[in-house]
Amino acid sequence: MNKRSILAIGLLCALPLLVGGCASNLGGSDYSRTEARRVMTVRFATVESVRMVRLEGTKSPVGSLAGAVAGGVIGSSLGGRGPTSSAVGAVIGAVAGGVGGSALEEAATRKQGVEVTVQLDQGGYLAIVQEDEGEGFQPGERVRLVGSGEATRVTR
Repeated sequence: MNKRSILAIGLLCALPLLVGGCASNLGGSDYSRTEARRVMTVRFATVESVRMVRLEGTKSPVGSLAGAVAGGVIGSSLGGRGPTSSAVGAVIGAVAGGVGGSALEEAATRKQGVEVTVQLDQGGYLAIVQEDEGEGFQPGERVRLVGSGEATRVTR
């Protein structure tokens, strides 16, 4: 095995670590930096239903690019002898690696979520989806809805 193949395999092994660092938390106790020191509205409600959902993973260029680079290097080294075979192998490897890297990134950053449907004290219903952090909300439970603008979270 040559140095390029070893480098490509190393990149493929490091890809989940690189991609996992891109994931953001979407739970009820997670706040972005821009939400700090901001006034938020608090509403009270009663949980009507809880449903487990899946939050799709990150779809950034990181997974595709890393997979394409690694696939290109591996494809080039496996493509055969001669510049034409090597180039064809690199192109095929880069395309396959890009597709695989994108799928790996999405799968590595996918999270379990929860959809909480609540009845507001003022009337009306809302459904809020957030990352499942093991809160175990139950129908009939009193909760707080904390939010500003478009982002709202369910808390106790």
